[in-house]
Amino acid sequence: MISFALIFIASLFFTGIVVRTKSIAQGRKGPVILQPMYDIWRLLRKGSVFSTTSSMIFQLTPSFYFASILLAMMVVPLCGTTGIFSFRGDFIFFAYVLAFGKFFTIIGALDTGSSFEGMGASREALFSMLVEPAFFLLMGTLGLITGNLSFADIFAMFHFGSYTSYAFAAIAAFVLLMICMIENSRMPVDDPKTHLELTMIHEVMVLDNSGFDLGLIMHATNLKFAMYSALIANLFIGDLAWYISVPVFFAVEFVCAVIVGITESFMARYRMSHNAQFILALSSLTLLLFLGVMATTGKI
Repeated sequence: MISFALIFIASLFFTGIVVRTKSIAQGRKGPVILQPMYDIWRLLRKGSVFSTTSSMIFQLTPSFYFASILLAMMVVPLCGTTGIFSFRGDFIFFAYVLAFGKFFTIIGALDTGSSFEGMGASREALFSMLVEPAFFLLMGTLGLITGNLSFADIFAMFHFGSYTSYAFAAIAAFVLLMICMIENSRMPVDDPKTHLELTMIHEVMVLDNSGFDLGLIMHATNLKFAMYSALIANLFIGDLAWYISVPVFFAVEFVCAVIVGITESFMARYRMSHNAQFILALSSLTLLLFLGVMATTGKI
């Protein structure tokens, strides 16, 4: 329960820190850090408008998407404690409950009958399919290192004892951060601020959402950012005491948000045809990491 509460608190500030970092990089003061949450709160108090061409699927999609994020958060451990749920192979549940929410987001976009939203849905499905091997290869690598198959046991048994372990942690953190940015359709895969339908991915999928539903989707994105950053924090927390773990957790969340802001300020978005190559290169990196761990542990 501690991890669930901390992730929720971090989600309130994550996007605001990203926006403030981008503002500073561009020489502007920018809005207050809680401005994104003020916008979401304003949307949550509004009603939703539904197209006559859409069905019940479109109306239920935001709730299913938000619920899938909450379920995924329940298996994330933190501060030496397990998540609300913890069992062997819970990282598989984590991946596929997120896929469940992504599936409804895709069919909800298709349900509008818009060719633009259908185009964004097809890209979302492709990128999610390509990034899935990277996540499972990474968790398989951590499972080989620690000899465990649950989030809580993997992170509790992962210790820094050599230069090799530091290298593994750095690569794992990089891969998780890239997966986070791909899953949230951020740079360099997608530009969340673009208004060009031909290059949009996530934003074009939610063009028909409004009011309360749009607020749910936006807050779910904040929660997903904080959740993936919590996985990165777990790599460095291990079995530390809670009074050390909590500051480390928020420090890692802050660093991840700043990195996202800097990346979006100084890195151009890839051409759409190069996104698949970038994601497959990420999977190739995790495969090399997996083979390296098998070699160092004598599995091959």
